[in-house]
Amino acid sequence: MGGAADEKERDAAWGHFCSAYWYPVYAFIRRRGESPEEASDLTQAFFAKLIEQNWLAQVERRESRFSTLLITILKNFLIKQHRREVAQKRGGGESPVPLDLAQAESWFGAEPSTTETPETLFEKRWAHAVMEAALNRLREECLSTGKTKVFELLSPFLSREPSSGDYEVAAEKMGIATRSVAVAVHRLRADYRAMVREEVSAGLRDQKQVDEELRALATVMTR
Repeated sequence: MGGAADEKERDAAWGHFCSAYWYPVYAFIRRRGESPEEASDLTQAFFAKLIEQNWLAQVERRESRFSTLLITILKNFLIKQHRREVAQKRGGGESPVPLDLAQAESWFGAEPSTTETPETLFEKRWAHAVMEAALNRLREECLSTGKTKVFELLSPFLSREPSSGDYEVAAEKMGIATRSVAVAVHRLRADYRAMVREEVSAGLRDQKQVDEELRALATVMTR
């Protein structure tokens, strides 16, 4: 019973990890000059390798930040990986990443030209992916607890302070007092911070390491 539950939990963790963080990996590979199809194949092969090695179970013992460790593993993987081996897998085998190639290229094509290194860009994409994954978690929680309207009306205030009259408009739509909107925003922000912390912890039990991850994330987001 416990084994099946553990396996289900592990599969859920991998599903979340792959769906939330495939794009930083894909874009890093594209920046190295690979075609969309090759980048797609390599991204799938990379995540399949991580799953095969049960890498998520090992990250708790890491000595460097999560994104730093991942990009180091990715670069080593790309050095060792032969395109011929990847091409043999194209169209067959497991596809652990729900990779939408058209969407990926749309995002990649929308990125501005820059002189930043692929490594720096990876850190930025990773940070944005963390924040987006936390936001999705918060959205799902609000949906499951009947707070869909709260999320729809108040989530914009997670990333900005309200302008004059914003809380009044929200209060009218929600049928509550303006001061209650301020309280609801405060609670939603607290929940969001908790979701972000859960994302960066990645199985860590050492809260000092989690705090380090959060500080690094904040630094990247303000660049």
